[in-house]
Amino acid sequence: MRREENRYMKVTFLEPLGISQDQLKDMVQKELGDRVETVFYDTRIEDVPGLIERSRDADCVVLSNFKYGREVISQCPDLKMICVAFTGVDHVDMEYCRERGITVCNCAGYSTVAVADLVFGFAVSLARNIIPCDRAVRNEGTKAGLVGYELEGKAFGVVGAGAIGRRVIRIAQAFGCQVYVYNRTKKDIEGVRFVSLDQLLETCDIVSLHVPLNEATRGLIGREQLKKMKKTAVLINTARGPVVDSQALAEALKEGDIAGAAVDVFEMEPVPSDHVLFNAPNLIATPHVAFASHQAFEKRAVIVCENIRKWLDGQPQNVI
Repeated sequence: MRREENRYMKVTFLEPLGISQDQLKDMVQKELGDRVETVFYDTRIEDVPGLIERSRDADCVVLSNFKYGREVISQCPDLKMICVAFTGVDHVDMEYCRERGITVCNCAGYSTVAVADLVFGFAVSLARNIIPCDRAVRNEGTKAGLVGYELEGKAFGVVGAGAIGRRVIRIAQAFGCQVYVYNRTKKDIEGVRFVSLDQLLETCDIVSLHVPLNEATRGLIGREQLKKMKKTAVLINTARGPVVDSQALAEALKEGDIAGAAVDVFEMEPVPSDHVLFNAPNLIATPHVAFASHQAFEKRAVIVCENIRKWLDGQPQNVI
């Protein structure tokens, strides 16, 4: 597909995608052949001038989760397609893309298994006090005060019944949990109870968040919502940082309004060392790693290549 008589469409991979460059190049070659001119960058940058320089003459760019705003896009006159090697696209200026008629595709589904796995790593760790137990045994301690609970029979709340939420539901059911779901629309999922957000928070022992970040979900879980939860309940956030009010969560943990929390996503990443949550008790924090597994990165690269091929064919998929 050419944009000028003697020039192929240019596809620029603005950063590595978690697999080797040789493997990525091989995948691109097999999927796209000689239909495009490709540029691969083996470093990740996030500064505006650098992104402009890398993107300036591209017809299609591939990026993951760094901010890609109007100040960059406006300097790329040939840009027609942004392939987001991620699920969420809140870091891309979608309004400006619509103004420009730029197609934006994501890689929905690549990290479903990885995220759900970490949710239950969190859930089991919180339930069985794995991190405090590790500290205790290294200091000649015992299980005193660290005996936890089983997931079987617990009320497990899932906020958001998209692909990841549905997988979490299935695994929770396999653990023997009673599953409650809050979603904008009721879906046909066997064995779950669809309830209001308030009812879910008031009922569940474990609450796991799986909603995208938008104006409706920003600050979805704040002081008022945390007060509704059981004092023995735990909150898990692998969705987006701003979905939860971090200050309110820190206070809820300090005041014993809830028993614990596990957080993989924050308002700012990398997370500053003085983040308010780091002084809160019974918190597990990870550096936005839920989506990141070797298998997920390979799945993502496959979807990226398919997205570009479909776009070149005039039949784009995973369009936002």
